[in-house]
Amino acid sequence: MDDLNLSQDQTEKILQFQDLTGIENLAVCRDALQRHGWDLEVAVQDQLNISEGRPSLYASEHTAPTVVNDGIVQHVFYSPPSGSYRWGGPFGYFVTFVFQFCYNTLTSILKFAFSLFWKDTRRAVTDPVGDVLKFIDHFNEAYGRNHPVFYQGSYSQALNDAKQELKFLLIYLHQENNQDCTSFCRETLANAEVINYINNNVLMWACTMNSGEGYAVSQTLRAGGFPFLAMIVLKESRMTLVGRLEGPTNCIELMSRLGAIVSSNVSYLDTARSERIARSLTQTIRREQDVAYMESLRADQEKERRKCEEEERKRRLEEEERNRQLKEQLRKEAIRKAKVEMASEVPSEPEAVHPEAVCVVFKMPSGERLERRFLRSHTLKDIYNYVFCHPTSPDCFEIATNFPKRILQCETEADKTLLEAGLGKSEVLFVYDLEA
Repeated sequence: MDDLNLSQDQTEKILQFQDLTGIENLAVCRDALQRHGWDLEVAVQDQLNISEGRPSLYASEHTAPTVVNDGIVQHVFYSPPSGSYRWGGPFGYFVTFVFQFCYNTLTSILKFAFSLFWKDTRRAVTDPVGDVLKFIDHFNEAYGRNHPVFYQGSYSQALNDAKQELKFLLIYLHQENNQDCTSFCRETLANAEVINYINNNVLMWACTMNSGEGYAVSQTLRAGGFPFLAMIVLKESRMTLVGRLEGPTNCIELMSRLGAIVSSNVSYLDTARSERIARSLTQTIRREQDVAYMESLRADQEKERRKCEEEERKRRLEEEERNRQLKEQLRKEAIRKAKVEMASEVPSEPEAVHPEAVCVVFKMPSGERLERRFLRSHTLKDIYNYVFCHPTSPDCFEIATNFPKRILQCETEADKTLLEAGLGKSEVLFVYDLEA
């Protein structure tokens, strides 16, 4: 199990798949799960469909693959029809076989030439699946239900499933009113060992020559003697006809011949399965590398994004600082101009002996003391302007009395006189810097 390069989760799914389907080959289990994206439920259901003869999800996804019909590499087993005249012992059997082979070949050529000039509309394939299902129903009624599982789909669907599932595909073509076919169906296909062998090793597709689908397949596979059996398997990436059995055959002969065909070609399925697993592993590694690359790329992009955001934040802060400094500079310049302009609005200082004179001592935030005389008729605005225009005055301030402490409302009550504001002949006022 470790040699299959599986994670713990994948190993558990393979063991569960094996328990549910009864398939012993771990490579087969892995292949089935890989083709279904390691979805255990879907893979098991598809496998159960195959074992019950129902097409899998792959059967309708692709067109039918081409079947290579190379007579040189095929296992060919021919039995003369029962009741036919046999003469000459083994030599006569050999002559009969050669004659039958030449006859079948010539017949196929003549049929092909005839089809070029005359189309037999009676053989048109209009409902391939329906033809197959009708034959299965007929078989069950005529010969009983004790037979191998017949594939319940068209020939094309069976080819696709055999290719995807990496299984042998056994084709059976039935000929009505043929005594050898009747015996084959009643006796050979009803044998328990034959049923068990076919169900465990191959997909079996069957149809009658009297249907459009069966006739079309017989032309493709060049069927001659009946009952006709053909074995197809994926060989070197191509669906290949690797064996044909023509004529009557009993249980022992069928098992022996099928076993010979399977044993000679099973290595091609093992190779295909190994190549598929290797491709899947390569694709998995590539996907993981792509994921790692994309994660690294996203990390670099995120790092670059954060860097850009940080640079943009710094740029905004610097710009805001420049704007703040510019605003502050403009504000101070405006205050400087205002002080110059307001200096002319500050009333002249009265004489010390003036009866209405009010002596005010201003304590600045810096500790400096300013002394100035005003008239009782001067306003709080005059006091404010005096302090504002002084060089050591803060830009934003308020003026308050000492005791009891009281803030002079120099802005809202600017026109109120000193007398109305409750200031006496001599006052000490504190100037507070509101920006300190």
